[in-house]
Amino acid sequence: MGPNAATDAGTADRTAPRLALDSLAVHAGRDDLTAAGVHAPPLDLSTTNPLPSVDAGGEAYEAMATGGHPTAGGHVYARLWNPTVARFEAGLAALEHTEESVAFASGMAAVTATVLATQAESGGRHVVAVRPLYGGTDHLLGSGLLGTETTYCSADDVAATVRPDTCLVVVETPANPTLDLVDIAAVVRAAAGRPVLVDNTFATPVLQNPADHGATFVLHSATKYLGGHGDAVGGVVATDAAWAAALRRVRAVTGGIMHPLAGYLLHRGLPTLPVRVRAQQQSAEKMAGWLAEHPAVTQVFYPGLPGTDPTGLLGRQLRGPGAMVTIRLAGGYDAASRTAERVRLFTHAVSLGGVDSLVQHPAALTHRPVPADARPGADLLRLSIGLEDPADLQADLAQALAVEGPR
Repeated sequence: MGPNAATDAGTADRTAPRLALDSLAVHAGRDDLTAAGVHAPPLDLSTTNPLPSVDAGGEAYEAMATGGHPTAGGHVYARLWNPTVARFEAGLAALEHTEESVAFASGMAAVTATVLATQAESGGRHVVAVRPLYGGTDHLLGSGLLGTETTYCSADDVAATVRPDTCLVVVETPANPTLDLVDIAAVVRAAAGRPVLVDNTFATPVLQNPADHGATFVLHSATKYLGGHGDAVGGVVATDAAWAAALRRVRAVTGGIMHPLAGYLLHRGLPTLPVRVRAQQQSAEKMAGWLAEHPAVTQVFYPGLPGTDPTGLLGRQLRGPGAMVTIRLAGGYDAASRTAERVRLFTHAVSLGGVDSLVQHPAALTHRPVPADARPGADLLRLSIGLEDPADLQADLAQALAVEGPR
């Protein structure tokens, strides 16, 4: 990042030597703080900003409304730009090895903007979506609300599914909720020049950098691991400078910019992201192994278990299996429902990636809008492993999985 990271739309300095991940997570997006005379990033809640002159203000408005960066006319209006959000954008772009990133009010706002931007640039309306996906993304793409025609397929069928009017290929890996691994470089090749969006929410830039494998867009529901504390909603797309400008045009017109308080909290989450993800992953590995031997569990979905990575993506694309674990229960829906309602240390709630462990039933909640033939099974529970002691988490699940006894 250059010295103007707070005003340069999350632009990373591509000529600077790349720091190690842990160092980068601490310092990315903070290069302007010394010149500003502060140590902690400031929070700018201004909705409007003084203008130096009519002409300069107008030029700045035009630049930002059309996807550019602020000029000498200032930031003008918070729907167009916010310096606190821009610092978070700079930090995330550095971690994802992209030129820029663009932050939105939610992950779904980020998905929406990407679809609209690729439609506008290509004139096409066809989207190829590799299932499984997060239920909200799946529902949005299939609803036709954005004027899209979506064809769902497996990763192996992308090449046969893309068409001349395909504007975007969407994939999530590890996928929600069954943690399927997809070869990003293979999908990029199969897309044959069409933009590819990879949802990297589960892996985070700690474990995977899709842009290094050719992805055009790297999407995060920043609400999850990036923030890590369940107190800020946001989405962010890391990409190159040209596509970032296209995304900002959509953001300015539709009003989808991230609130500065969310930008502040999410940026604050980045320094601890590597430490949190590694610790959570270590616990998840223990939980997955324990659950694989539990008599109430018929299947464990976790990329670190034997036989779950047949193409060898761990170590080649993914630096670790992550901290999400999904299980199937022998007792079907009744057992899944009872287990979710009996937990004490886990919280029965949607979302994931926070410091505390969560359990949820995807078919009833996050994937409820997905058509029945593509919806996760009713016997399936998704676990987000937090920072608690894994022995305590095991004890909680042991009592919740037991058939006898009230909660």
